[in-house]
Amino acid sequence: MITVVGSINMDLVVQTDRFPKQGETALGNLYTTVPGGKGANQAVAAARLGSDVHMIGAVGQDAFGTELLNGLETEGIQVQSVKRIDGASGIANILLSEGDNRIIVVPGANYSVTTEEIDGFTKQLAASDLVMMQLEMPIPVIQRTLEICHENGVPTILNPAPASGFTADFLPYCTYLTPNETEAEEIFGGNWEQALEEYPNRLVVTLGQKGAQFFDGEKHVIVEGFPTEAVDTTGAGDTFNGALAAAIAEGQDFEQAVRFANAAASLSVEKFGAQGGMPERDAVLGRMGGAHS
Repeated sequence: MITVVGSINMDLVVQTDRFPKQGETALGNLYTTVPGGKGANQAVAAARLGSDVHMIGAVGQDAFGTELLNGLETEGIQVQSVKRIDGASGIANILLSEGDNRIIVVPGANYSVTTEEIDGFTKQLAASDLVMMQLEMPIPVIQRTLEICHENGVPTILNPAPASGFTADFLPYCTYLTPNETEAEEIFGGNWEQALEEYPNRLVVTLGQKGAQFFDGEKHVIVEGFPTEAVDTTGAGDTFNGALAAAIAEGQDFEQAVRFANAAASLSVEKFGAQGGMPERDAVLGRMGGAHS
């Protein structure tokens, strides 16, 4: 069982020919609502690969909240630990124009989760094979979740995004830390390769289409990415994390788990939308050339 403690958002996406200037009204070409939030995205990625996934988080008593919960349930994700609050669900307002974007995230219900509520989920966390988190929740909630898992010997994956919420206090409690290059530089400075050596087989830095890099205790290992024709890179990192969680929870060794995650991420960019392109297990194994599951 994988438990995800994380954000659940509705992405409100507007495509336009150009961004409006201050005080100006511009005409948009397309408006879509797409389920998102790093927590929900990573949960969906793991569930599509066959994992038993349980979600801890919050949505509002609004139409978005209902739609988001229904979407998670459709993916086979257990949502009994997702509370509904009076108020709005989290949203990301995404403005797209000529390949550029401007995003405003309103956390909404996501920031209503408390450390006391996390304490109430101790039994569920302790029974998990792995617990996965990101940083779109209140930082004390992440800290407490890491502490409970550490006390109970439960492996954790912390995806430190956005990196601005990361604190060094997390490091002793993280089993695995999965920043991308930009996040790694923000957390460790420009010397993140040295940080890899300090956290062997625990810190893995994702490198986009180039793959991912970690230190195995003796040498630096670059696990190459898979060739792909990218249509939409949104959610590739979330797919990587969900797939890594699925692979580790089922007992794959670390390098094989990273390779599995790379294959899943390479497939995810070939379709539109963060969750829309997340692959199922057969597709990932096919891309890996029929490697063992």
